Amino acid sequence: MHAALGEPARLAIVDSLLVTDRSPKDLGQRHGLPTNLLAHHLDVLEAAGLISRFVSAGDRRRKYVALQHLALTQLSFTPTAALQPGPMVFLCSQNSARSQLAAALWTARTGQRADSAGTHPAARVHRGAMAAAKRAGLDLSQATPRTIGAPHPGAQVVTVCDQAHEELDTGDEWWHWSTPDPVPAGTAAAFDAVVATLDERIHTLID
Repeated sequence: MHAALGEPARLAIVDSLLVTDRSPKDLGQRHGLPTNLLAHHLDVLEAAGLISRFVSAGDRRRKYVALQHLALTQLSFTPTAALQPGPMVFLCSQNSARSQLAAALWTARTGQRADSAGTHPAARVHRGAMAAAKRAGLDLSQATPRTIGAPHPGAQVVTVCDQAHEELDTGDEWWHWSTPDPVPAGTAAAFDAVVATLDERIHTLID
């Protein structure tokens, strides 16, 4: 891992993945790297267990790169952009599971306000999400899916599903956490895995 991070371009790539997942195209443009050189750096980082690459769950022609945050704890890696917890807005397609769980977790872990919304909101919060929230000590009993509106001033916007991220005109100031949709599987394990993934994301930002 130290060897992989010893190259300035790879260290810069890791730094740019601290708070958001990015596409290879975005990384290449951000760091001025041609496609072949970027692919080499990503190969090295993936072999060292520092990143993962995967196909979008929305547009299957797209790919994303995500940082393996737990790997960095082995290195006592200190992020260069420490986050002061503040209000958040979490977005997904139906606002029935991932974004609702993310908002509840954010408020529970930081005490800060968090809202959620969807590009195509469902009629109600999925019962699997409500059950998973209860198991995690969270309460979604009053949660209702809603359509995306104007974010609250000063709130950080985070898309938690690939489809919503690709539908919306997101700028550099928005973050993307590519989180698998638990609804197709519908199992308790799938919903619990989403809670664990989102909770890990949040802890890496505030710890």
